[in-house]
Amino acid sequence: MGNTFRKLFDSIFGNKEMRVVMLGLDAAGKTTILYKLHIGEILSTVPTIGFNVEKVQYKNVEFTVWDVGGQEKLRPLWRHYFNNTDGLIYVVDSCDRERIDKAASEFQQIINDPLMRNSAILVFANKQDMNGALGTAEVCERFGLFGLKNRRWQIQGTCAPKGEGLYEGLDWLATTLKQMQAAGVSTSVKAA
Repeated sequence: MGNTFRKLFDSIFGNKEMRVVMLGLDAAGKTTILYKLHIGEILSTVPTIGFNVEKVQYKNVEFTVWDVGGQEKLRPLWRHYFNNTDGLIYVVDSCDRERIDKAASEFQQIINDPLMRNSAILVFANKQDMNGALGTAEVCERFGLFGLKNRRWQIQGTCAPKGEGLYEGLDWLATTLKQMQAAGVSTSVKAA
């Protein structure tokens, strides 16, 4: 009965469930962002070995967010989280100039994977409050975002501990995913 009521409620009020994977190199701020969005607080974190998964309710969208560890030895496992993914949140440490090209290379591998070809793309250019951070335009250029054709993407400057930019990014993602769903764009691609 509860499931039937929830479906009725969702159909009346437009609640949508979306599956989102959050990726990026280690120390980019993924776990900090996840828990800032989930509970509104900053938790003391250690490098993620494996993944964290939380439901994040924003407006009338419930995001199931998979925060997957970004250490080099874990990156080959990222692909296992792509199936049925509606959106990608890619977190970039905008101050890590030494690894920005590695971050861009990993990003390109993700978005070019057949399982991710219909996913909306949100890039969080994190740590914008730090001296020497790359601006969003420079991150766009380094990541090749301007060259993406027929893809829905957005870049958002963020400061995770302060929550700056996070909700603006989620707002874009929620709106975009609803538009894609209304237009009949299938974001869920099954593995072959």
